[in-house]
Amino acid sequence: MNADPHSGQPIERAGSKLEDASAAMVLIHGRGARATGMLDLASQLECDGVAYLAPQAARATWYPQSFLSPIEANQPYLDSALALLDEILTQISEHVPLERTILLGFSQGGCLASEYAARNARRYGGVVALSGGLIGPEGTPRDYDGSLEGTPAFFGCSDRDPHIPLERVKESVETYEGLKADVTERIYEGMGHTVIPDEIEVVRELVTSVTTTDSE
Repeated sequence: MNADPHSGQPIERAGSKLEDASAAMVLIHGRGARATGMLDLASQLECDGVAYLAPQAARATWYPQSFLSPIEANQPYLDSALALLDEILTQISEHVPLERTILLGFSQGGCLASEYAARNARRYGGVVALSGGLIGPEGTPRDYDGSLEGTPAFFGCSDRDPHIPLERVKESVETYEGLKADVTERIYEGMGHTVIPDEIEVVRELVTSVTTTDSE
């Protein structure tokens, strides 16, 4: 078994070049999907000055089992995925401050984005989990180090998502509030496992706020 299955995976890009960008966004796709699909989402934001980076998971899956499975059941894929995000953010930070960098993911990608930011708590431009939540089975300790103070975080999900239990979304929101993030939670009645225009508008407003804020 490859100990680092996501190492060297391609990263699709759109928008501004990093060296010219005023903000950056990492877009993390869901299970069985493609990075290019996340760039389609980015194109709906219609925001200038943003560098969009969308990594592609090996075999289109960040980890093989449910995000509710024991952590060890998803290794080494989960650690490899988190390490890839680390590499991408390091690359971004050479040009764009992480205070102007947004982590966004849908479904499996939303779980990965929210877990990464919790494990690496600091000030980000934003964290967006679209139909996602923190990783691990019920009862997983959420004693993350650091602080997300000043970081806007958005959790959007259906009230009856077939893959993401509402209880896990609520737990994730509470955990992020405990890490001092500025959390917005929206639970949509009967939405299904998808992304809707209201969520796109929330993300657009978040990106706009990051690109227009004076440099720290």
